[in-house]
Amino acid sequence: MDDHIADALSRPALVRLDSRTLCLRFETMKVASALEAVRHLLERGTIARGDTLVDSSSGIYAHALALACHRHGLHCHIVASTTVDKTLHTQLEILGATVEPMPPSASLKLDQSRRVARVREILRDHPRHHWMRQYHDDVHYRGYRPIADLIREHVDCSRLSVVGGVGTGASTGALTTFLRETSPEVELVGVQPFDSVTFGSEHVHDPEIIIAGIGSSIPFGNVDHTLYDTVHWFGFDAALSGSVALLREHAIFAGLSAGAAYLAARWEQRLDPERHVVVLAPDTGHRYVDAAYSRHAEAPSPDDLRPRQISTLGDMDLPWSRMRWNRAEAPPNAVVSRAIPVAS
Repeated sequence: MDDHIADALSRPALVRLDSRTLCLRFETMKVASALEAVRHLLERGTIARGDTLVDSSSGIYAHALALACHRHGLHCHIVASTTVDKTLHTQLEILGATVEPMPPSASLKLDQSRRVARVREILRDHPRHHWMRQYHDDVHYRGYRPIADLIREHVDCSRLSVVGGVGTGASTGALTTFLRETSPEVELVGVQPFDSVTFGSEHVHDPEIIIAGIGSSIPFGNVDHTLYDTVHWFGFDAALSGSVALLREHAIFAGLSAGAAYLAARWEQRLDPERHVVVLAPDTGHRYVDAAYSRHAEAPSPDDLRPRQISTLGDMDLPWSRMRWNRAEAPPNAVVSRAIPVAS
């Protein structure tokens, strides 16, 4: 029995999709990360009960941090993306979080930059607030160790690929780091939207980009590019195809990043049918109903899609590109400035 709902939400459902594919399906994946990060910071004395924790979020992390603060008697202030809908906003307020929404902007890139700038203003005016820095503080890796142990219990890791959205770098990066402690051969397949600097797709514009949370217009310190073996870039249409297929074929209702990961996993397994694959589904599909799932009749069949195989970043194109990354360093625009500290 759990003492708080956050403890229950930190554990994913592990669902077998076929004989070699598993899905880690979360209601809110970053609860695992935020809960353990906050617990560790309290234990270390970096923060204390009654303090205010602040961060920027497009949705999932906001919910996770609010739950962790509720669990541990802390105040929470969220600088919220325009992608945070009314349902989540209301939940956050009832949980006790202060929600500061950003005004509408022309792009998610501008929205993200504004949010980070606003967090810095808050810290200037309230120096005792603690910035969680989900993008840069690797304390967010810690909560994924039990999940790596769960995977290890059920999967032969000697031929395993982990497939999931890159986002801040914590989830896929942490799972693979912990799995490689006993199985160095585990491969990591990262999923990115176009229009993201993280793996060099900022030059390809997707007019319908709404895959919130897995790309970025700014460099993230928690992304260790040298962990990734392969990267897939998806546009909206291809991600929608994967999401609809995941729901239709396996009854898993998840966000667009999970749909993109599912499509990438199907392709990787097609290339190597003997591999085991774990697909990350970090959230439910509820916030994508109007903008994506309501258009399910328009979704192309996954069988009609295949990635454009590229060898240089300049060759990528919509709707789907794939490249062997081979654990290379970050592209120039994804290198974090030394002015941004990365703490353990």
